[in-house]
Amino acid sequence: MRQLPTERREAVAGILFVLPDALGLLIFIGLPMLLAIGMSAFEVDGFGGFRFVGLGNYARMVADPLFWSALRVTLTFALMAVPLLYVIGLMLALLVQKTSRFNTAMRFLFFAPQVVSLVVVALVWQLMSVEKIGVLPRLIAGLGLGSVSFLGNPHVALFTVVLAFVWFLMGFYMLIFIGGLQDIPKEYYEAARIDGANRAQSFWHITLPLLRPTSFFVLVVSSVAAVSGQQAFDLVYVMTRGGPANATLLLITYIYQQAFQYGAFGYASAMATLLVLMLMAITLAFFWATRGGRFQYD
Repeated sequence: MRQLPTERREAVAGILFVLPDALGLLIFIGLPMLLAIGMSAFEVDGFGGFRFVGLGNYARMVADPLFWSALRVTLTFALMAVPLLYVIGLMLALLVQKTSRFNTAMRFLFFAPQVVSLVVVALVWQLMSVEKIGVLPRLIAGLGLGSVSFLGNPHVALFTVVLAFVWFLMGFYMLIFIGGLQDIPKEYYEAARIDGANRAQSFWHITLPLLRPTSFFVLVVSSVAAVSGQQAFDLVYVMTRGGPANATLLLITYIYQQAFQYGAFGYASAMATLLVLMLMAITLAFFWATRGGRFQYD
């Protein structure tokens, strides 16, 4: 090893550091994805029976109205959750970015939901949303807005799940934004103050432009999390089970139902394959729009 050139030794060291993680990704993510793609071409009954159907599962998907409903709910969920996570995460980061004991305590409080089980979070929000006796319905009634069924009304249930999802993740994205804010040189703000810029002008012309790489990361990660149902599955399963009237039935929840409740593993694999392709398309779209997270500063 010592006889190798310095560049070669560094390359070998880098490969050895990356190798364990790469093997883990290959074994626990890559191989299951390939198996799911292969299984999507079969009708699997869950008891060892396989029947080749080719693109039959995908044809079934096209003709399945519940699939299209779950896809619409998933995209609606993402379109509501991602902007809220971005705005609230950035606002919290701006509020507590300065180092102080009070801000440190507030950071902990905002991040605290991350250390709680998602099942517990879902149960708490479910109890808060119980019609007439929950905290949220009583608060709305106290404001004179009438009685609202947060989990029983199809027009409100999805937004309730989105609120729980955002509440759970906002502290995580707050910390990411704090890291981005701390990387911005203070000299820029001092020069802006000397030139007569107020806080709003400094935010629009200094903070937001220099936060673009951080914003790119937040938007990609939150979009993938929302579309894949990475944390939302637990919330939906405990809070609503996809109801009422399939108003909160996410695609990941429908995949779970088809696979583990109805035993349609081939059909579930076909939908999972489509979901992976959607996630890849979203990620590639973000990379194409930003040239891989690189931005042109004017």
